[in-house]
Amino acid sequence: MMNARLFLRSHSRRTRAVVAIFFAIAVASCGTSGSLRHKPIVQGYDNSIPGVEKISPERYISGNNFLLKNKQRQWELYVEGDPLQIGLATGALEDSLLKKQEKVFFSKIEEIVPSKNKQKLLRKILTWYNRKLYLHVPEEYKTEIYGLSQYTSHDYDFIAPPYLRSLYLHGAHDIGHAMQDLMLVGCSSFAAWGDKSEDGNLILGRNFDFYAGDDFAKDKVIAFVRPDKGNPFMMVTWPGMIGAVSGMNNQGLTVTINAGKSKIPLIAKTPISILTREILQYATTIDEAIAIARKRQVFVSEAIMVGSAKDGKAALIEVSPKNFGVYEVANSADQLLCSNHFQSESYKNDKRNSDAIENSHSKYRFDKLTEEFDQNPKINPAIAASILRDTKAIEGGLPLGYGNEKALNQLLAHHGVIFQPVGLKVWVSANPYQLGELVCYDLNEIFGKRHDGKSLETLSSPEFAIAKDPFADSDAFRKYEQYRIEDRKMDEFLDKESEMSDEFAQNYQSLNPDLWIVHYKVGQYHFARKEYAKAKPHFEVALTKEITTLPAKKHAQEYLKKINRKLN
Repeated sequence: MMNARLFLRSHSRRTRAVVAIFFAIAVASCGTSGSLRHKPIVQGYDNSIPGVEKISPERYISGNNFLLKNKQRQWELYVEGDPLQIGLATGALEDSLLKKQEKVFFSKIEEIVPSKNKQKLLRKILTWYNRKLYLHVPEEYKTEIYGLSQYTSHDYDFIAPPYLRSLYLHGAHDIGHAMQDLMLVGCSSFAAWGDKSEDGNLILGRNFDFYAGDDFAKDKVIAFVRPDKGNPFMMVTWPGMIGAVSGMNNQGLTVTINAGKSKIPLIAKTPISILTREILQYATTIDEAIAIARKRQVFVSEAIMVGSAKDGKAALIEVSPKNFGVYEVANSADQLLCSNHFQSESYKNDKRNSDAIENSHSKYRFDKLTEEFDQNPKINPAIAASILRDTKAIEGGLPLGYGNEKALNQLLAHHGVIFQPVGLKVWVSANPYQLGELVCYDLNEIFGKRHDGKSLETLSSPEFAIAKDPFADSDAFRKYEQYRIEDRKMDEFLDKESEMSDEFAQNYQSLNPDLWIVHYKVGQYHFARKEYAKAKPHFEVALTKEITTLPAKKHAQEYLKKINRKLN
């Protein structure tokens, strides 16, 4: 992953321009009153405050609802009822987790913006930016978010009141997608059926490579929701998030999302995760999912892969603020692959999409998926897991190193997931990344009967689990984890322009020698100190590696040109 600090250094003009735009917007006070006065509908719902019984530090129950931690150290949540009750029960059960997750998000804001005056300005920016958000979120989800927000911390009321803050957070994922140049996301997904599937039935897999810091992924939640209207469903999420990024309902309809190239939006509309939550809850076929997607106005570009047991196949719904497309493969093709560019006819001449294909790592990962499917003629859950866990380069290509965004497994995923819609089975990866045991859940079992939260150890079906990847216990993986620690130190040397020893640089590079960025950053360090002769070999080595994107490669070449001019 290209570090955000590195991006900001090389794109400072653009960053200042964006800040200036937001500053100009922030000083305007009109147009936000409706948002600030907005109250969700709570009348007609059960507003009783749920009591929570703590069975142990890792098991809580509230009526038929419960939260427990399984042996793989993942939280399993079961909630049911009307929107307000689901929100209240989720908040009550997740209480400490919810506050912890907020701290993960907002402590970063306090770190970046320590000034109280600037924090007030930030609040104005958020209020203006999200002024129309409440008009684009279905009423039942606003009610659910309201219930959840009753359990959030008051430590961050300087940003926004609890309900509005919780509402705003559901658009944060979209902003991460829009800021594609920061490389916050790079998801890969696939589907196989018919002749490409071992049993002939639909199977899907995806990596959710959304990274917001190590602490963000520590409290993963596998949520099972039985609403009073629509389909019961499961989704992989985190505390405070009611939207869906990966999920399947009890009708065998699945949703996963992959970012497309977006311009930075200047107003929030329907968050993608809210749209996909609505599809999960109310659709049973691909056509029904398309009809729901057409109703909503989104504010970023996204490919929604929808798998359907009833249709026996998968399709991509490609949405953006000003365009809409559906991509389905020909009847003779029994596979669908997706990275981070669009494939439908609607985006054939889209400039941003063409730019993503040419300049990002999306096409490389798409080609790698194609290679995997060529090498594996029949996909089953074990093979799907091996594809999601693959860190290697395209056959015959340069080694990627570990953590390269061109890899299907970038070693930063929040989760990997595999769906078998006909059998209503889903596998969710345990930490680290998608390397841990893939835990199996059977929605027939989970939604087919009531469960006793007091004695239940897990909702999973252990007999169908897929074993942990041996790579997680390897010396190479240990070196990669140490590299990540040293990489943060390297960023501090670059940011603070403090003294770095040659021994540190050598050790840093030795931990992940095939990854281009370790050579690039050391070159950057010496270049900033005008040590051009020392910088030169590092950029030369970086350019022999598989560099993540075309712009990053051009930056390395530009550094080398400048160095040669200085030395000659």
